[in-house]
Amino acid sequence: MAKTYNIGVEATLEVIGGKWKPIILCHLGKGQQRSSELRREIPDITQKMLTQQLRELEGDGIIVRHVHGTKAPFCVTYDLTAFGKTLGGILVQMSVWGERRIEQLNEAGEPVEILNPDHSGYADILNQVG
Repeated sequence: MAKTYNIGVEATLEVIGGKWKPIILCHLGKGQQRSSELRREIPDITQKMLTQQLRELEGDGIIVRHVHGTKAPFCVTYDLTAFGKTLGGILVQMSVWGERRIEQLNEAGEPVEILNPDHSGYADILNQVG
């Protein structure tokens, strides 16, 4: 049976929706990373959830898994595919909007902070792909 979408946003959210996928993609926007590096950068995600999300993103053609070495223990890294890099603009805009939301909340007297305001992630990729 063919998939049906009412609007394109549904197709986008099917691939990058949820709490963890956009965060994982932003970190991979900095370049190829090992699972353990992602786990350190996203301390609230469980290993099981990280593995599941990486597999789904790989299945959707957004990231690629590289296995390095000829015998155990293998070094496994993840990187964005060319198609995955096209999500850069969307994720940068989500980040910009989120930073504005944080400012709005702070101005309203609700103390909120961003722990890593200098994280650029996808900014480097946007410079590469135009």
